[in-house]
Amino acid sequence: MAKSMKQETSENSGIEISVQTQYLEGQSDLLNNAYAFSYTITIQNNRQDSVQLLRRHWVITDQNNKVEEVKGKGVVGQQPVIKPGDKFRYSSGTILNSNIGDMKGSYTMQAENGETFEAEIPAFVLATPNMLH
Repeated sequence: MAKSMKQETSENSGIEISVQTQYLEGQSDLLNNAYAFSYTITIQNNRQDSVQLLRRHWVITDQNNKVEEVKGKGVVGQQPVIKPGDKFRYSSGTILNSNIGDMKGSYTMQAENGETFEAEIPAFVLATPNMLH
């Protein structure tokens, strides 16, 4: 059973990033301290030019202060070009060794003119139901 969690939103450099999270009870293994979460990211381009998402950088921290950094090309196998006013949405997931943690990061974006910039992903909490009020 999936439980909806809070949505976080931020906008910087004309890129608006929204995050929705869910706890995936059916994919979690509590006996082995493996708590599964999904997150859906919506990236909206509020700029006057198209941008391409080149790379991602995540910092994932669990309740035990175990930090995992994830860097890579694109997201879910894609390096999408997002036109002015358009959105790109994708879903992914992670497994924590505790029932609460957080994620934050950034996307390296490239504008039509070749300029690259970082679009910060708002920090968001991953928590099992009833952990937060």
